[in-house]
Amino acid sequence: MPVVNITASLPGAHFEPAIAVSVLNPNIICVVAADTTTGATQIGIYRSIDGGATFTTGVLPLPSGWAGAEAPTIEYTLPNIFVVGMHAFNGIEDGSIFVYHSEDDGATFSPPILVKQGYGTVVHYDIPYLAVDSSPSSPYIGFAYITYVPLFDFEFGNGNMAIFFQRSLDTGITWENPLRISLPTGFQNRASTAVGITGEVYVGWILTGPGAAVFLIRRSLDGGVTFQPDVNQLPAKVSDVTLVPEQLPGYTFRVLTLASLAADISAGPFGGNIYATWQDNRQGYSDVFFSISQDGLLWSTPLSITGAPAGSQNFFPYVTVSPFTGKLFVTYYTNRLNPPLLDLFVAESSNGGASFINRRVTEVSFDPDSQPLIGDYNSASVIKPQTLAAVWTGTVAPTNKLDVFFGT
Repeated sequence: MPVVNITASLPGAHFEPAIAVSVLNPNIICVVAADTTTGATQIGIYRSIDGGATFTTGVLPLPSGWAGAEAPTIEYTLPNIFVVGMHAFNGIEDGSIFVYHSEDDGATFSPPILVKQGYGTVVHYDIPYLAVDSSPSSPYIGFAYITYVPLFDFEFGNGNMAIFFQRSLDTGITWENPLRISLPTGFQNRASTAVGITGEVYVGWILTGPGAAVFLIRRSLDGGVTFQPDVNQLPAKVSDVTLVPEQLPGYTFRVLTLASLAADISAGPFGGNIYATWQDNRQGYSDVFFSISQDGLLWSTPLSITGAPAGSQNFFPYVTVSPFTGKLFVTYYTNRLNPPLLDLFVAESSNGGASFINRRVTEVSFDPDSQPLIGDYNSASVIKPQTLAAVWTGTVAPTNKLDVFFGT
């Protein structure tokens, strides 16, 4: 399918896209992004009912009393439910976590539902990540989970950044009280959550300081009630991490090093595997590394999966797995073709991550450096049975407007 510029006809900027696809009707695709079409930053909602050939566009309403919303995240669960999470704010104040809920395949959404409210600049909740249990083998199917980071003393930026976790037993309509699942000190970036074949919940994040960076993880075997190892013990380690510079050589936009997790819930030969990806500078340039686990606690030796030339820059990885066949996809930005221009590539594996084939998803390389920020992440999903559904932010010459693109 040709690449689709979803937001081509809209004014403003569009970035940090996330995507979810209906399992029962793979023609239905919902994409969200930070969207400045109306002037204020809101959550754009873009919906396709023809498998991504065309999209309708709109924005979700801001919560009353909040000036903007961003950092969207979206998930699908059976039979026709889409849930959107986001961070609402008033400038640098009152950072709070909300969700929207749809029970008609994303045609309409509820008013914003408060998950956790922030207070001024003292407690500012940000960078949410949403996951919903959709495994047929899980006793917790339909449970929704959200993680976020409370940025204490956001105004001065001198506080700790822990990982908080909340769960919903009714696909995101109501939410229980939060758990802190990371150590209370240090600087943790946005967490990633994956739900395993029997409903295990895996939450991974990268501790960026103080000291050496490391990819950490905890798991829950009881639907998010408790986590292993215990919160007062050190989490399990996926890998040591060499952080990529926040500005890659030759570029001016921000590049955060974020964790990405996915679980294989298929009936295939690798069902039960958990996969982790992240960008890493251990080779002297940004590259995408990958590790495999069968239990979320013990992880394989990390390997580069891009096959990209030494010295190229490969970043913003996102991993997803077909729930039907177990085929594995890792999307990422790279300048391997036309530096300093960027493309979106995907590393694909049909053998549980033993080997990968890399291919280009974009049709035209784009120039990111007219923008001080192109967002901090992209997203991907799967169209039944094993077709990639990727979204990313790109610029369009000659105006270099930030748009959201869809490709397979």
